[in-house]
Amino acid sequence: MPIDFNFFFTSIMLGVGLAMDAFAVSLANGLNEPKMKKRKMCGIAGLFAFFQALMPLIGWVCIHTIVQYFESFEAWIPWIALGLLGFIGGKMLIEGIKTRNCCDMPEHKAGLGGLIIQGIATSIDALSVGFTIAEHTLPMALLAAALIAAVTFWICLIGVHIGKKVGTCIAGKANIFGGAILLFIGLEIFITSWF
Repeated sequence: MPIDFNFFFTSIMLGVGLAMDAFAVSLANGLNEPKMKKRKMCGIAGLFAFFQALMPLIGWVCIHTIVQYFESFEAWIPWIALGLLGFIGGKMLIEGIKTRNCCDMPEHKAGLGGLIIQGIATSIDALSVGFTIAEHTLPMALLAAALIAAVTFWICLIGVHIGKKVGTCIAGKANIFGGAILLFIGLEIFITSWF
């Protein structure tokens, strides 16, 4: 697979879709700490971006250490990607629909430990992206992870800022948007694997 427009577009859209959970949590962090300093805002966004980049790489490494022994497994990768992204995207859609009008968020400042837990929790679904980028070489996988991290960083920074100004009432809508993107990407990977 060459590094072309489709590569960048898919990586950026994966970043947008995967960052929606982190965006919702960033909104909550901004709401709970309206006087948060810019340094902490950047730290939160950077932490979430780090985990969103790390998880796909872990998935990629797992695929390349297991699949080399089971080459027939590669034919199932589009199915697995569709299933995982469909499940995650569907779950995000359902959660977003259930909470789209909910403005009840916990009122506490998150410390470093809490932020790390948030970072892991919001990025665990990105582990499945290792399946979707399995055909990438290592440099391509690193570039895709860097694009996902950059997109996540900016989305989370915006999320914290909006949370400080507006609140978390739009968090459910972010999950709906992110879920729809993940479903679209799962279908795109599945369909392009056949044509």
